[in-house]
Amino acid sequence: MDLWTPERQQWNQGFDLLCGVDEAGAGPLAGPVYAAAVILPREIGIPGLNDSKKLTEKRREVLYDLITARAAAWSVARAEAEEIDRLDILNARMLAMQRAIDGLTVTPDLALIDGNRDHGSRIFITAPHITIVGGDGKSASIAAASILAKVSRDRYVSTELEAQYPQYQFARHKGYGTKLHYEMLNRYGPCPAHRGSFLKKWEARRS
Repeated sequence: MDLWTPERQQWNQGFDLLCGVDEAGAGPLAGPVYAAAVILPREIGIPGLNDSKKLTEKRREVLYDLITARAAAWSVARAEAEEIDRLDILNARMLAMQRAIDGLTVTPDLALIDGNRDHGSRIFITAPHITIVGGDGKSASIAAASILAKVSRDRYVSTELEAQYPQYQFARHKGYGTKLHYEMLNRYGPCPAHRGSFLKKWEARRS
């Protein structure tokens, strides 16, 4: 599949500088939600570039280095577990994505946002943008952003959260609601990195 079709459509409409935006970690029980914004040089070749979910962890790590080395600009940002609980996950996703766009050293003419949502009840994407459903599998810029967001979040959870709270074995489940993670929750209860709003059903079962 040609991943440059959405970019060409926007270039033809006069938008010269495009950034792809995607997030990672909306579903886990713990840790931040991450987002990345990436501006790639026009039609640059990055072998194997694809939606991060379709790649192995090893391949994502290789592509992370390629993307960060070759991108015209890139930025990674996050919304913390506390912000997810306070705002809800949709608003927190929008916050992380806007933070990633704001973190770019170059201001894009247009942001290509993965998915069909550009706002929650309180947080809006304020940068000029369009949304693309399934964009991480259609747009090179969004695919690159999906990889940076996923790798950045996995690294954080596997190193920093793992070191802070080793009893939960975050490096193994990355904060997702696996059997192991629930076993550790049953044994130790939640820690400050957990999203309290995501644990309501678990708490109800325990009471």
